[in-house]
Amino acid sequence: MELVAIPGQSPRGKVYLIGAGPGDPELLTMKAWRCLQLADVVLYDALVSAEILALAPEGAEMIAVGKRAGKHSAHQDDINQLLVTKGFTRNRVVRLKGGDPFIFGRGGEELQSLVEAGIPFEVVPGITAASGAAAYAGIPLTHRDCAQSVSFVTGHCKLKSEPLNWRQYADTNQTLVVYMGTLNAGIISRGLIDAGRAADTPVAIVSKASTPAQMVMTATLASLPELAASSELEMPALIIIGEVVRYTEQMNWFAQQQESQSKLQQYR
Repeated sequence: MELVAIPGQSPRGKVYLIGAGPGDPELLTMKAWRCLQLADVVLYDALVSAEILALAPEGAEMIAVGKRAGKHSAHQDDINQLLVTKGFTRNRVVRLKGGDPFIFGRGGEELQSLVEAGIPFEVVPGITAASGAAAYAGIPLTHRDCAQSVSFVTGHCKLKSEPLNWRQYADTNQTLVVYMGTLNAGIISRGLIDAGRAADTPVAIVSKASTPAQMVMTATLASLPELAASSELEMPALIIIGEVVRYTEQMNWFAQQQESQSKLQQYR
């Protein structure tokens, strides 16, 4: 799609591409918070929490441009064009993305559109979903005893027609984090097991990470499809595969904090 700029007019404003983190508003960077407070218009994804959106100024124009698997989504070309149009007509345009804009967030595509249109921009990184979900679930993504590397992959809807090279993720000493993978949990499980990963490899699905509704569900690689199909599972959800998942019960900081807060409220 060819982007349409405004003939004879120079860009009026600047676009801030901001990572909103995994959900907890306190995980925003100070810069992200400051930019959001000064926004004239905010274009936000479906994964951005209501608490973070509430930080925008009362008079700011709020535009939902979310993408969710299996649901009506805004087309990327339309989002790119909207960013260009707002960049020409507004002063401070904030593009809010869940997690980090450059980790499966299509932030690079949106920046290309701004560059082509000659619109000034700034990127404000955010805590990616993998890092936030693992930390709040008590799962160290790397560990000297069992995981010397970690890989991030996308379990997108085209996984059946565009399969990954599962052999490169079959190493026992590697943690694998799968974004947007619950709908293709069967393909992921079979692919890894066929490539040599043990069927009893621990897996976890972390849903609504870092929010009060967070849930951590664990199983094995062989039973991942059943886990992903659970009626209790809420989106968004992230899959973590590897020996490090065994640490979740020992190190689940989020659950411990929730319990501590509950006790504090009882004593007040």
